[in-house]
Amino acid sequence: MVRHNNGPNIEQEKVTISCMIDLYCTKKHGQPKNQLCQECEDLKTYAMARLTYCRYGEQKSTCEKCPTHCYRKDYKQKIKQVMRFAGPRMMLYHPIMALRHLYKNLKHKQ
Repeated sequence: MVRHNNGPNIEQEKVTISCMIDLYCTKKHGQPKNQLCQECEDLKTYAMARLTYCRYGEQKSTCEKCPTHCYRKDYKQKIKQVMRFAGPRMMLYHPIMALRHLYKNLKHKQ
């Protein structure tokens, strides 16, 4: 049985990854804010689907700490690029979201 995850933790993860992809596309591809190029739109759609069907649901850690890497190889490389670029910049553009993400990362480290 396939479960759809739409609890508060998954929804927050979706918002975070959306912001990271938006930031990446704006800065790297020169797109206007809230307008993604086709490549980034495709990545965002894929990421949302992966989160919706995540086997860990509401107990999901951050992707960095996840024991199961569910992204296809090509998308995995793209999302790594996005996270490496946008991750540090999130403190400037979305500080509360970035701190929440860092806390979640530390919490799952234990």
